[in-house]
Amino acid sequence: MPAEAIRAKALALGFDAAGFAPASLAPAAGAHLRAFLQAGQHGSMAWLADRAEQRSHPQALWPEARSVICVGLSYAPADDPLATLAAADRGNISVYARHRDYHDLLKGRLKHLGQFIAARFGAEIKVFVDTAPVMEKPLARQAGLGWQGKHTNLVSRRHGSWLFLGTIFSSLEIPADAPHADRCGSCKRCLSVCPTDAFPTPYRLDATRCIAYLTIEHPGPIDASLRPAMGNRIYGCDDCLAVCPWNRFAAATREAKLQARPDLIDPPLAALAALDDAAFRARFGGSPIKRIGRHRFVRNVLIAIGNSGGLSLLPAAAHLLTDPDPVVAEAAAWAVARLRKWEMDNDHAHRDRQPRQHRDR
Repeated sequence: MPAEAIRAKALALGFDAAGFAPASLAPAAGAHLRAFLQAGQHGSMAWLADRAEQRSHPQALWPEARSVICVGLSYAPADDPLATLAAADRGNISVYARHRDYHDLLKGRLKHLGQFIAARFGAEIKVFVDTAPVMEKPLARQAGLGWQGKHTNLVSRRHGSWLFLGTIFSSLEIPADAPHADRCGSCKRCLSVCPTDAFPTPYRLDATRCIAYLTIEHPGPIDASLRPAMGNRIYGCDDCLAVCPWNRFAAATREAKLQARPDLIDPPLAALAALDDAAFRARFGGSPIKRIGRHRFVRNVLIAIGNSGGLSLLPAAAHLLTDPDPVVAEAAAWAVARLRKWEMDNDHAHRDRQPRQHRDR
């Protein structure tokens, strides 16, 4: 049977999950996407709207598709990904970006799997990893890999919220696996933990309030009202993923290339703020962080500095007040003003704690 052979090959290549879906999506998936776009909750991600029809209908992307092979690769961390949130002078980077760019790793293995399918069964194939108008999460649910949790990400009973997804569209007719049932139950941990209240309702994300969107996709100044809640999150956010109870069944990734680089676990904010373009590219070569560019990244670092309350970081922020990039300079001004307010508030609090006779001298 093609399904058994393809699944066995996928697991042999190092994937942690594999399943099969029809080359079509349930009407609810398209309706959910349209509501998201009509509400403007995609923010500046115009590419989501530009090819919405192809996202909603896989055969609109490739009419010859008859089935979709969905695979998952675990990137579950070995340690608590939220532990570094308490280190105010350090940056917190999303688990998925603490190692090499997963696109390269996933696509390479998908191509090997696709070549196997083409050679063994004479099928035409197309390989996709997060760069085409494909709704990977609804397809993965239909393929039985998991379900979309209330945080809108895929949840696996075996791998929790830590799966990278890839798809292969095939002209081969493969019987579909049973769709996975929703097992979130009454749990709302992922909703209540969100620092910026980015979930207006369960199963719906307002990306314009999501820290992952703000630090990665959003190109301009970040809404000042959201900045304090960002803490030291300088690239992405794992809060809603990390608190999922299903993570207790997830073993740390067995893929060496997805294990965290030590210098990306809790990098010092002062050192990151000092990066020029060349240093930024050198430090983040091979990392997904590189794609947002130095200016956007340093903007994020400055917001973290402004939230730190660490007066020792004031020179790092002040140095960027005249940065040629206006978004960086604005973030630097915000950080400096916030740190100086911390300093004034602390001085006032210190004076208020002094005995009256000491203050009156």
